[in-house]
Order: sequence, then structure tokens, then C-alpha cells
Amino acid sequence: MPNIRKLDPTTSPMHHLGAELRRYREAAGLTQDQLGGKVFCTGSLIGQYETAKKIPTSRFTMQLDDVLNTDGSLLRLLKMALCFGVPLEFKDHSELEAEATQKFVFEMTVVNGLLQTPDYARAVLGVLHKDELESRLEQRLSRQHILHRERPPLLWAVFGEGALCQGIGGRDVMRAQLAHLLGFRDHPRVHIQILPFTAGAHAGFQGAFSLLRFKNSPDLAYDETYRAGHMSADPEYVADLSLRYAHLQAAAMSVQDSADLIAHVMEERYGTQS
Repeated sequence: MPNIRKLDPTTSPMHHLGAELRRYREAAGLTQDQLGGKVFCTGSLIGQYETAKKIPTSRFTMQLDDVLNTDGSLLRLLKMALCFGVPLEFKDHSELEAEATQKFVFEMTVVNGLLQTPDYARAVLGVLHKDELESRLEQRLSRQHILHRERPPLLWAVFGEGALCQGIGGRDVMRAQLAHLLGFRDHPRVHIQILPFTAGAHAGFQGAFSLLRFKNSPDLAYDETYRAGHMSADPEYVADLSLRYAHLQAAAMSVQDSADLIAHVMEERYGTQS
């Protein structure tokens, strides 16, 4: 069934792009399925672009411009839209995470949510707000199903050594959390590196962030403040964080040495059960 959700083009540049794509398509007298047939995709995908549920690639947008005879208007709109933050209401971060083929995360003092145990996650989520804690915990843990799919995404995580030492939830919780990380030691799609204290100054001082890569959509960068998350498809911003991530990986210990450090900290700091 065609996606006919109405968009307010003033809401964001991405919504404006979707509204303009729909306007050009209707002016050409084409249905979503008919346009999809001309650019070798489904009508459903055209609908996702028109309703800002999905971001088209530059190459695909050039095809749309050619078929709809827009003289490059859609590509110009896409380039402008990518310079702005992606409105998270168009798709939840967890949905994007589930669609990504690769994810790269950096955290200084906490284990990323995709790799948290239930007790560790409960301690993190319940620091200030206990309301609806179990519901929020369930939502966080449900994100982890992507790691158990037949073909999980590639997950690369760099954690500061402080994430191993910050006693979140107590000794037993931390021991179980570090043991959980060690469980990924030989996982073919999950790789964990530790940025040691001895690394000194590094490229991650500005805070935690992640990168999402997709098969048929632009790469996305995501970072968080205390109040909100910021998702961006701006190529320059994505390139900047990608460079930062490369420097962090280079400064971090190898995957094998990182596992050895995790095991060492687990026994030295949390070896005695309470």
C-alpha cells in the first residue's frame, strides 16, 4: 500500500526533500510503484523517501532527478538536508541501529548499551530516575537482539579503561559485566578495544559518539548530550568523527590485549565475590 503520510515541509530539510520528491512524482503523473520501476526499486522504498523515513543516497537521488526531469533540484535539496541534524522522529535510533550493517561506538566511562548486562543496565538507567525503570530497561535490552541475528552487524567498540574501573552496580555486577564482555572475545562480528589510561591525550575527549553505516543509505553520526541525542548525515561531520574513531582505534590496545586487560581487571578489582 502506498505511503501517503502527509509531511510538513517546514519541519526539517529532510521533510522538505520528501515533500518535493512527492510533488515532482505527482506532476509527472507517476505512482510510487511506477517511479520505483523506472529507478529499479520498490514503490514502498519511494514512499519511505517521500515520508522522510529513509535517506536516499546521492547516486540514487541523481537517478530520481534524471527520471523526473528536475534539473538536479532533488540532489541540491539532499546536499542541503544532509548538512542539518536528522530529525529523530523520522526514525527511532534503535530502528536505525537495527538496519545498520556496521556500527562503531566510543565510550569513555561506561559500557555501551548493546553490550550491557541486565543488572549493569538497570544500575545505569536508575541513577536519577526510577520511574518506568523496568520498561526503559526492557527497551534497552531489546536492542541487543541485533547481535543474535543470523547475520549480525559488525560492531566495533572502543571503551576507555575507566569503563572497566567505574564500579557501577557494585562488585558482583561489574564482575558479571566484564565476564560478559569477555564472552565476545572470539565473536566474528563483535570487536572490543580498550583505550588505556597510558594513552594520554586522545581524540575522544569531546565525549561519546557512534557511527552507523548502511548498505543503501548515507552514513550517520550520533552523539548525545545530557538532554538529547543528535543524529547527523552531514558528510563533513561524519568524516570528522570517522577520523576521530580511526585515531582512537590506533591508540587503543589490540582486541586480544584488550581482552587480557578486561580479564585482569575483572580478577584484580572484582575477583572476590561479596
